[in-house]
Amino acid sequence: MPSFDVVCEADMIEVKNAIEQANKEISTRFDFKGSDARVEQKENELTAFADSEFQLTQVRDVLTNKLTKRKVDVRFFDDGDIKKIGGDKIKQIIKIKNGIETEDAKKITRIVKDSKLKVQASIQGESVRITGAKRDDLQAAMAMLRKDVDMPLEFNNFRD
Repeated sequence: MPSFDVVCEADMIEVKNAIEQANKEISTRFDFKGSDARVEQKENELTAFADSEFQLTQVRDVLTNKLTKRKVDVRFFDDGDIKKIGGDKIKQIIKIKNGIETEDAKKITRIVKDSKLKVQASIQGESVRITGAKRDDLQAAMAMLRKDVDMPLEFNNFRD
């Protein structure tokens, strides 16, 4: 029976490349000369460093620009609080969403069941598996989820 998985996880390779490009641009920009502005990545979180709040917003703008150019949805990222660290330097921790929370998974299964398509949805940990008799029904379910759900969703593990 054909099936696919609905997941919510960013392409970490593209995220890493975007961070490297953003750091490269920040190091060459004139308005960042002599400052300690940069973005670092640890597992599923990013840390943006800057000298002032204005510079931090500029660092975020550069990072967002690089992420969108690499086709990484910026809805994967949750901004944390801005914290002061030593002197006049500040940092902001940005969490990367990974996996669908149970409430959102229930919402996705409800949307699929209410759609009257001939497909079934079941929650599989941090993903939702959708199965159906025909490929066309699965593709219709994908299109419907892209339109109806306000989350950055990825579709993988497509089996025929």
